This record gives sequence, C-alpha cells and structure tokens, in this order.
Amino acid sequence: MAIDADHQRAILFADVVGSTRLYSLLGDEKARALIALSLEIMTAATEAARGTVVKTIGDEVMATFLTPDDALSAAGQMQERVNGHPRLQADDVRLAIRIGVHYGRVTFEHRDIFGAAVHAASSVTSEAKGGQILTTVAVIERLSADWQWAIRQIDVATLKGRTDETALYEVHWQTDDITGMLPSIDVASALSHAQQRLRLSQGDQEWVVDESLPIVTIGRGDQNEIILKGDLISRQHARIEMSKGRFLLSDLSTNGTFVRTNGDPEHFVRRDSAVLAGSGVIGLGESPEKEMPLVIRYSIIR
Repeated sequence: MAIDADHQRAILFADVVGSTRLYSLLGDEKARALIALSLEIMTAATEAARGTVVKTIGDEVMATFLTPDDALSAAGQMQERVNGHPRLQADDVRLAIRIGVHYGRVTFEHRDIFGAAVHAASSVTSEAKGGQILTTVAVIERLSADWQWAIRQIDVATLKGRTDETALYEVHWQTDDITGMLPSIDVASALSHAQQRLRLSQGDQEWVVDESLPIVTIGRGDQNEIILKGDLISRQHARIEMSKGRFLLSDLSTNGTFVRTNGDPEHFVRRDSAVLAGSGVIGLGESPEKEMPLVIRYSIIR
C-alpha cells in the first residue's frame, strides 16, 4: 500500500558507463571496488545537496530531490568528483558516469518510487554519454536563474513508454563551461530589457510573453499555449521564454523553425535556440510568408 503517494520530485539516475568492459579489463575485484567507490561518491553528493538515495542497483544510483536546483547541484558534484578522483582516472582506467534528471509526480511505496516520471528520468539517462548530464523541459521550467545559463538544448528523442518527442537539454557542469556561457552584464541595459515584453500573434489571437507569462510553448499538441495544426508541425514544436530580459526561442521539432526578423536574413533553427529581437515572423517547419495561415508574428514592445 502506498504510504506517501503523488508527490512532485526531481528524479535523478546516475550510472557508470561501460561497467561490463571495466570488469573485463580490470578483473572482478578491482572493477567492483571502483564501482563501489563511484557509488559512494554519488551517494555523498546526493546527501550534500539535500537529496535522498532511493536505491542503488548494480552500478546505478536513483535519487530524489525536492527541487531541480538541488538535483543539478548533486549531478554536477558527482561529475566533478568522479572526473577528479585519482583512483577513478588512473593510467589503467578512465571511469565515467552519465546522469539524467526529470521532474514530475511520483508515488512512494515500500521505500521505492514509481510512476511515469521515474521511467522518463531513466530513459533520459540512457540517452546520455559518459561525462554528460541530460535533463528535460520539466526541469528547465523550474530552475532558478543561477542554473538557466548552464543549459543548452542538444536533441529531441522519444523516451521509453512515450509516443511524443521530448526535448533533451545538456547541463554544463564544468566551471569553465558555465563561465563561458555567461554574458557580461551592463546594468543599465539589463534594467531596460527587464521592462520589455514580447507580443505574439497568429490569426486573430494574441499572446504576450512577460514576467507574468514567461514561457509559451507552440505545437500541434493540445498541451501547448499556441496550438497550430499542420503536417510539418511537431506535437511540441518550439518554446519561447523570457530569461534575463531576453526572449529565447528553442526549437524542439523534427522539421525545424524559421525566424525572419524584419531587415535581416532568415534564420533556421533546429534543435537549437535563437534570440528574438525587434519584430518579424516565425514559420514552423517551413519558411514563413506573411500570407501563410500558420505564420506567427512577433514584436518586442515596452
């Protein structure tokens, strides 16, 4: 019987990449000792970030956190400590871990957790490479500004147990990577940008992206704010968000998104992001023409 059902949690899976090959190269005793050390590191990082290790399975850790920020903090610490440990990075071994993080509703039962969100987190992990941390839009939407600049979209995938496409985001856990992504900030400019809003219109409908509605999703699926039905439009096609005074369009689709800013050449975005500036038109899956019925018009207003 469930003892603590239907709670929202950040779910993290972390496992050792190529553990079978590790046993073949090093023998059972040494490989087992290194994997045990890796599990100790991952457990310690979880607890330091106020998380809970639900269980360890072979070379894998499953953990939960109250917030996505805590989950990514733990994931970053895991990668740093494994990557920097002399026993795990010796001449005869280069051990790596991969990590996936998702956020959603889980059911607690008999010291274990169950639910679609758990399966999604596991599937995200299986998409990661050694040394990577991957996550989903469910996590991105709940991150503080401190983490937003460490994220970039890298792919879309159909996760196990689902039929729709899910955008995958990579978390830059190395300090140099994160620092390199941070822009220099002009205070006066930042204050000016903070007062800006983005107006989107399609047909006779209009949406405004601002602090009260910082994220708008676009696609043919009914879960989107802007629902457009078209053969070239994915169920979850694109996402527009306000972040630090900028308006960022992220393509999540199969066919890509076309952005044409007034006075500038057309820009094609596929599984990547672009900053929206000035005013222009957006085409989903095909180049936008003003007379096309599914074109989205945008303009930055004050």
